[in-house]
Amino acid sequence: MTNEVEPRTSIVIFGVTGDLAKRKLFPSIYNLYKKGNLSKDFAVVGVARRDWSNEVLRENVCKSIKNEIGCDVDSLDEFCNHFYYLPFDVTSKDSYTELKSLLTDLDGTFNIPGNRIFYMAMAPEFFGTIAQNLKSEGLTETDGWSRLVIEKPFGHDLPSAQKLNEEIREAFSEEQIYRIDHYLGKEMVQNIEVIRFANAMFEPLWNNRYISNIQITSSETLGVEDRGGYYETSGALRDMVQNHILQMVSLLAMDPPIRLNTDEIRNEKIKVLRSLRSIKEEKMGSYFVRGQYGKGETNGEEVPAYRSEGNVDPNSNTETFVAGKLLIDNHRWAGVPFYIRTGKRMSMKSTKIVVQFKDLPMNLYYDKKKTLHPNLLIIHIQPHEGISIVMNGKKFGPTGETTPVRLDYSNTGSDGYNTPEAYERLLYDCMIGDATNFTHWDEVELSWAFIDSISSAWEKNQATFPNYDSGTMGPKDSDDLLEKDGHHWWPIEKEDLH
Repeated sequence: MTNEVEPRTSIVIFGVTGDLAKRKLFPSIYNLYKKGNLSKDFAVVGVARRDWSNEVLRENVCKSIKNEIGCDVDSLDEFCNHFYYLPFDVTSKDSYTELKSLLTDLDGTFNIPGNRIFYMAMAPEFFGTIAQNLKSEGLTETDGWSRLVIEKPFGHDLPSAQKLNEEIREAFSEEQIYRIDHYLGKEMVQNIEVIRFANAMFEPLWNNRYISNIQITSSETLGVEDRGGYYETSGALRDMVQNHILQMVSLLAMDPPIRLNTDEIRNEKIKVLRSLRSIKEEKMGSYFVRGQYGKGETNGEEVPAYRSEGNVDPNSNTETFVAGKLLIDNHRWAGVPFYIRTGKRMSMKSTKIVVQFKDLPMNLYYDKKKTLHPNLLIIHIQPHEGISIVMNGKKFGPTGETTPVRLDYSNTGSDGYNTPEAYERLLYDCMIGDATNFTHWDEVELSWAFIDSISSAWEKNQATFPNYDSGTMGPKDSDDLLEKDGHHWWPIEKEDLH
């Protein structure tokens, strides 16, 4: 890890004309620059197939920042002058020669000590090709450091992920590879560790003696929109569970690390993924539910079924919803189900974690059980950020009955505090060499191995789709998954605790 607080670096964005660069990368780099977390000695080189110029790229950067952040364009001139464009063919050695020459010139212009970040913001089928050409054409041979940032998906299944990893590892070491999962950059996902390990009221209870179950819900109101072609080859299982959901599970379930550094935290997360109970194909239906949205109503508007979306097979077997029960076979979590669900065209956009604590073995208010509510810890990840604790208090009046009392801490509502964009945080982490919030290959490999067993079982059977209406919280089978264990999904609406 570098100790430089304001890193001097060149950032090469492959696929700079795409949506990711426009919506996330340009505003994030600008925020780092304005906050003083990025040295004024920096350069950004955008490469893509389009026949753009430096001026065209800079105009697009200014437009992006104004749209996403709302800045005065006059304040952007100096910032945008650090951006350069190079028309690029990822399969041509000549393109890499030109890029190497440009980066060498920019090192001199901006006093950059050879530090380079290569950011893959383009189609994943070219990741291996680009990495190998960067190595063979000498772009990683500098006096500074070189790092490769890779967006998901990292492979389509375990064999493809292994193949991609082998190609990349020929050019970059594991320490140089930064696999982005933008959920790990979210404020409240990073807060999971603090909530657990910095509070005496939680960590001693964080085990199967006191916790009944843990629920993770990540719901979207949008459908696949214009991503039907991609989604047909992915589905909710690969798009959300393999990365985002399993990463949150590992953070919630890991043992306390010896110390808070990259290697120790990763080691504990990997132990959790190794402890996930594998599910036999014939029992898959008892642990996992898949769904696909039909037509319905969202935000007062009629919306089509998934099979009617663009670039989608009219008889598609692709799931847009997944619910599952995960069991972690270790001493801490034996017997505690981790329930997960994620889907599109659901009733509300929300990502929440609900930790339900067990009832007291002897409760003095047992006779008034009808009003007794389990204790809950709710971690709100998006769109609102914060923490809620649900406990029991006395109901107002002479009856002596209890009522659930909710204590809320809102991260976004505290003194107008605005949390950093996830990409801003992760870009900075990459610049300073902190890989804690990036995914190690061992995590990728273990998560794909777990997901592939589910995919394999599902691919052998045609599902009965669609099985939930747009604007609902998924198929009934998702509710049945919990009811057979004596549990139920906690509503994601803030006001409804019952």
